Amino acid sequence: MSRIYWDAMLFVYWLEENPDYVETVYKIYRKMTTRGDTLCTSIFAVGEILIGPAKTNDANLRHAIREYFASPGIELLPFNLETTEIYSRIRAENTVSAADAIHLATAAQARTDLFLTNDRRLANLTIPGIDFIAGLDTNIL
Repeated sequence: MSRIYWDAMLFVYWLEENPDYVETVYKIYRKMTTRGDTLCTSIFAVGEILIGPAKTNDANLRHAIREYFASPGIELLPFNLETTEIYSRIRAENTVSAADAIHLATAAQARTDLFLTNDRRLANLTIPGIDFIAGLDTNIL
């Protein structure tokens, strides 16, 4: 059983049923469920995911998203004072956005086994505390 961190975009692809990625994301989720892996993401990711429904003022979708992330099927990881140290090192040593560094630092602080993203730039990084960083095209599962 592995702890697998999903970057926010994976949830967005699934939620919006993105025709280019929804099947891949769902396939990964099914594999994780079969293997008994733990799905992790940051509390920050929830905020990113809520942007779309906030723009359209869709209260029902916002509520459904919050309910999903409150369920026991997902581990929400905090961004806390300890995580800020990791964040600062990631930003100092890599050319990544603040948002990406928050995700990476949160995953590293939690000692996740795999960080899944669709950002190829992130997939090439090595971050202490994260065993593997991989893109959606990975065959690692």
